[in-house]
Amino acid sequence: MPLTSTATQPTTHLLYLHGFRSSPQSTKAQQMARLVATTLPHLTWWCPQLPPSPQAAADLIAQGTDHWPSHSMAVMGSSLGGFYATWLAAQRGCPAVLINPAIDPARDLTRYIGEQTAWHDPNERFYFAPEFVDELRALYVGALPHPERVLAFIAKGDEVLDWREMTARYPGSHQVVLEGGDHALSDFETHLPAIRRFLRLG
Repeated sequence: MPLTSTATQPTTHLLYLHGFRSSPQSTKAQQMARLVATTLPHLTWWCPQLPPSPQAAADLIAQGTDHWPSHSMAVMGSSLGGFYATWLAAQRGCPAVLINPAIDPARDLTRYIGEQTAWHDPNERFYFAPEFVDELRALYVGALPHPERVLAFIAKGDEVLDWREMTARYPGSHQVVLEGGDHALSDFETHLPAIRRFLRLG
């Protein structure tokens, strides 16, 4: 499928959602923030710190974007953030860019129940409660109503998630399947031009 934008107009509001144990200080979030600050000054940009509770995260995302125009907003998400971005794209019908998105976090995060440390600050601790697994199940959405509005970057070398599950989850979507790579998508910056085109960021 050719990598062309399906957005009806340029993106005016962009949300970035980080992954499990991550934060707005992640490399990808910071690279996007710099891109916005230096070249897209008129874009409304939001990259919140997500709470450990998936339902609380969903509530934060919904409340923070409820006044955004669905026809010109977009969402990006990495790993667990990609799962949340999928949920929001289904709710709002907006374009989404997913980076090695989590497919079944209710299954994969069960082993992390208990006290965890934040990736970017080992001194920061949080508790991943058993009920969070049920909250993740409740946020799962089936087939997306507009799969053509999704661009997924999927690394075959992802050491955390199975790239085959990722490709199977998004039929009809734009997929960039990368040979090698890693879960963090360390070469993310090289894909910024494609992301800009897809989201019509200017």
